[in-house]
Amino acid sequence: MMPLGSDVAQSYDRWSASYDADKNATRDLDALVVRRAPLNFEGRDVLELGSGTGKNTVHFAARARSVVALDFSLGMIARAHERVGGMPVRFVQHDVCDPWPVPSRSVDLVVANLILEHVHDLEPVFFEANRVLRPGGQLFFCELHPYRQMTGGQAQFKDPSTGETVLVTAHVHSISEYANCAIRAGFVLREIDEALEDEAPPNTPPRLISMLFDAGLEGGE
Repeated sequence: MMPLGSDVAQSYDRWSASYDADKNATRDLDALVVRRAPLNFEGRDVLELGSGTGKNTVHFAARARSVVALDFSLGMIARAHERVGGMPVRFVQHDVCDPWPVPSRSVDLVVANLILEHVHDLEPVFFEANRVLRPGGQLFFCELHPYRQMTGGQAQFKDPSTGETVLVTAHVHSISEYANCAIRAGFVLREIDEALEDEAPPNTPPRLISMLFDAGLEGGE
């Protein structure tokens, strides 16, 4: 588990200045996956994990009753603030590996995008998600596909101030690890999807994997 001062947080602070301008097929495909996912935001309270520069936050806030957006990078949060304007979003700098500053049974939907690859121990994240969800709530996440990671895929960027290529620390989690950690936390798996950009060459492994879960009946108190 990595504290707020970790190399991951520092890397994203450095990346925040160029994140939206960089060519990034993973970022762009993730936005499409979220918008195609069978998620109902209307009148619901949403908790977003890893809000980044707000590319998905604006989509949630335009539909949801409220959005709490967690990210451990102040640089990313500053960019997201600019993007969402006066939308009903509360940004919180927080490491998702630590207990979340969110009351139990207070949200209807937890959404995580491109963040779990940076978490070594997944179980606390899934248990926290089930704790904060109301009965009937859902968990959705979208991550770099482990097949892509095993062939060398990793979050990375070129620092425009130094020209250095920065590899952001990441961990490979198998599909079964994602699913079983969620099930042990009390979730019920509803759907798995794999995504690849349309222009990818034939026989290219999926770029992203997403999973949708229903909260279990034994949500935390």
